[in-house]
Amino acid sequence: MSEAIGRASLLASVLKRDRAIVIAALAAVSICGWIYTLAGVGMSMNAFEMTAMGSAGAALATPMPWSPSYALLVFLMWLVMMVAMMLPSASPMVLLVDAMARRVNPQSTFHAGTAAFVAGYLAIWACFSACAALVHWGLEMSGLLTPMMTPTSALLGGTLLVAAGLYQLTPLKQACLRSCRHPIGFFARHWRAGTAGAFHMGVVHGTFCVGCCWILMALLFFGGVMNLYWIAGIATYVLAEKLLPRGRWLSYAAGALLLAWGVSILTNAVRNT
Repeated sequence: MSEAIGRASLLASVLKRDRAIVIAALAAVSICGWIYTLAGVGMSMNAFEMTAMGSAGAALATPMPWSPSYALLVFLMWLVMMVAMMLPSASPMVLLVDAMARRVNPQSTFHAGTAAFVAGYLAIWACFSACAALVHWGLEMSGLLTPMMTPTSALLGGTLLVAAGLYQLTPLKQACLRSCRHPIGFFARHWRAGTAGAFHMGVVHGTFCVGCCWILMALLFFGGVMNLYWIAGIATYVLAEKLLPRGRWLSYAAGALLLAWGVSILTNAVRNT
């Protein structure tokens, strides 16, 4: 009996240590992403300068030619921002993956499955970042986005807000949000064993996460792609929506607010034309 208690105590201690290691690793990756974002993700100015200049500095900015190297830089900008913004909200799911892996193989000192899950999750956000970079290129080439990465059209901004507000109220949004908010339910439906299975689960979870948050990330084209207030605000909202007890109602409230805001901007834009 005492031996069984000792084993249970040892397992609990190991799980607690592993939990701390995983949290530290996720925090380190996210912090590095934020530091790189604040530094300007390779752009000519850092994020503080771009936020301070905003739309007023667009006339002074020199447009960058869209060469392959610049396109890669824009892709990396989006990818690093997505890692910094989204990885904290995925932490409960990652911790559960690691805990389950430890229970399956208590003797293991490294869980490849945990790393594979995170890799699958980030792979989906890399796909989203590639799409965002293409949209970024299209908007800038059409004159709807300034070299300072701020919008030039009230119609574009109002349309984005209305689209985001409406999407927040859709069953698809709520279905994706439920999968993100309930890790145990997610694993009950999508569990697969092994490293390849963990990568697959990461891809599936990342897909739900993109389905939940893609339109919120698109709002960066409204507030300014490198505007720190919008980056931090959206990241904080996503974290709250996924982790707070009333996240579903928060989603509905945000949807109504965004919809009203967008309609107001579009109405004013039409009146002024």
